[in-house]
Amino acid sequence: MARRVTGGAEVAIRRATARDARRLTALVTSSGAYEGPYASMVAGYRVGPDYIEAHEVFVAAESPAAPGGPAATGAPGTPPGGRVLGFYALVLTPPEPELDLLFVADAAQGRGIGRRLVEHMKATARAAGAEHVHVVSHPPAEGFYTSVGAYRTGISRARPPAVPWDRPELAIPTSS
Repeated sequence: MARRVTGGAEVAIRRATARDARRLTALVTSSGAYEGPYASMVAGYRVGPDYIEAHEVFVAAESPAAPGGPAATGAPGTPPGGRVLGFYALVLTPPEPELDLLFVADAAQGRGIGRRLVEHMKATARAAGAEHVHVVSHPPAEGFYTSVGAYRTGISRARPPAVPWDRPELAIPTSS
């Protein structure tokens, strides 16, 4: 079901498909949150079709019929289901469910898309029987996660050279 978000466009959350892999990779590697000292974290990162198939990956996509949306503008090469504005990947394998990825396109931030993705992720995890979801957060994103109900559970220590900084560990309760 599509819902309007701040800015007026209708956005629907749908299951990702293998055809989304390139767009999801581009969202990760072009994220302004990973510029400067954080750039090494996403350099060469790839969200592949196999990853999408193995995990609960959902995208927030602008409705193609939205005013100014792809159908209205006739944007060439726009995938069915509209422009991808964000996505999340939930890994349900033991020992506990983990939010592995959550990205919102830089141009779409501040419109409530991240919050909608978190609410969807919580419902997905709850349906799988989880009481909470573990998150190892990008340090600048901790404030966002706490604003959607997460609480700190620890610290994931740096592992240079891949991850040269400590990261907050959080839990997001799946109950509303």
